[in-house]
Amino acid sequence: MEKFDVLIIGGGPIGIACAIEAQKKNLKYTIIEKGCIVNSLYNYPEGMSFFSTSEKLEIDGIPFISKNAKPLKAEALEYYRRIVTSRDLRMQLFEKVTEVKRLNPGFEVHTSKGAYLADNIVVAIGFYDLPNLLNVPGEELPKVAHYYNNPHFYARQEVAVVGASNSAVDAALEIYRKGGNVTMIVRGDDIGERVKYWVRPDIINRIAEGSIKAHYNTNITEILEDRIKLRGPEGDFELPNDYVLALTGYQPNFAFLENLGVELSKDALRKPIYNEATMESNQPGVYLAGVVCGGMKTNEWFIENSRVHAGMIAESIALRK
Repeated sequence: MEKFDVLIIGGGPIGIACAIEAQKKNLKYTIIEKGCIVNSLYNYPEGMSFFSTSEKLEIDGIPFISKNAKPLKAEALEYYRRIVTSRDLRMQLFEKVTEVKRLNPGFEVHTSKGAYLADNIVVAIGFYDLPNLLNVPGEELPKVAHYYNNPHFYARQEVAVVGASNSAVDAALEIYRKGGNVTMIVRGDDIGERVKYWVRPDIINRIAEGSIKAHYNTNITEILEDRIKLRGPEGDFELPNDYVLALTGYQPNFAFLENLGVELSKDALRKPIYNEATMESNQPGVYLAGVVCGGMKTNEWFIENSRVHAGMIAESIALRK
């Protein structure tokens, strides 16, 4: 088995940043990524624009040139792919980590394609793989999706969009504009305050004029083939329905962290415990980077404010060599 100073799990922007910093410190590294380069970004909706400006998405000061003030998904994919190829970063793609064994010292990492030895591990897995489920009867039906890509599919369909965050609002507006009949199901009493400031007035106005229907303080209680059952302030009711987009957010892979022995906070946020100066967890040699550090508070860490994790981690590992 090949041995590395550091094995980075996750090939998103922060995983890439960690590889660049390891490269600078002359550390032997590799990235293990279960999908394509920046796999999570690849699975974002086709027309998505970022909240951040392009310079805040940059890695290692490499300029990110965008045609728009808020870069599009396609531009971000091109940017990060070019970094990987131009820096000749070592990355194992479409290879999933299946098991991590603690050795003394180091780790033995098994994947879907092989096995590796590593003195240190960086967990930069993000949070986009595990959706927050509705946990209602019928959620397993084919008509239910927790990810959204393109509005064309939903034209002339009765579509329930569950949620009131950026992803839910973007989907509702795009589907409405492609001819879908959209109803938003919102657990709270308003559209989320963190919705992109240039989009929030649009959705509020579409709801006010009746182009998009919205039911606040309402939850789905059951999903059926041709309708959904709901419970709101005035009691139980039903709506005709062809598709349900449950865009209720996502969460980190806590089971993976716990299998590594990473301690999580005892409250509902389940934040992993780590040294804020080095990003090393309570498990020696296991480092955390990016959004995974926030636990259930997935809006705490972004590309723009967690890029610094990469340098902190590389410095800590280099000092031990």
